[in-house]
Order: sequence, then structure tokens, then C-alpha cells
Amino acid sequence: MSVSKLPPAVLSFKQRQKVLSLYRNMLRTIRQVPDDADRKYLRDWAREEFKRNKDATNQDDIRMMITQAQNHLGELRKTLALAGC
Repeated sequence: MSVSKLPPAVLSFKQRQKVLSLYRNMLRTIRQVPDDADRKYLRDWAREEFKRNKDATNQDDIRMMITQAQNHLGELRKTLALAGC
């Protein structure tokens, strides 16, 4: 009997879809930031955060990070709406 050398899937399919959608929405929203320097800073920050956490395995930590990212996205959208962007 052979044992698979692949690690067990950490993210479920739904979680993976949610994370990818969240990442895309974050980058799309960041494109609306009018200042070039702010836009670059936010884009680099988002990319680094997602990259830094890509190997997370604890399900509670993953859910917490998804919730935090959703909150950050919501705050960014509110800020852009208040700024009239």
C-alpha cells in the first residue's frame, strides 16, 4: 500500500475560493486609491500578508485571518466611499 507524499489539504475548496476571491477583491479595491504612493503601499502590504500566511494550517487561525481580511477590505471600501473615490 503506497502512502501519498502530498501533504493533506489544509484549506477546503470553499475556503480556498473565499481566500482567492478576497485577495482579488482587495487588489481591485486598492486600485481605486487615488494616491500612487498609498496605492503601492497597500498593494505591497496585501500581497505580503497573503504570502506570509499562505502556509497556515490551523483552521481557527485561517478563519480568523479570513475575517480580519474581510474587515480590512470593508474599512478600505468605507474610507474610499467617504473620500468620494
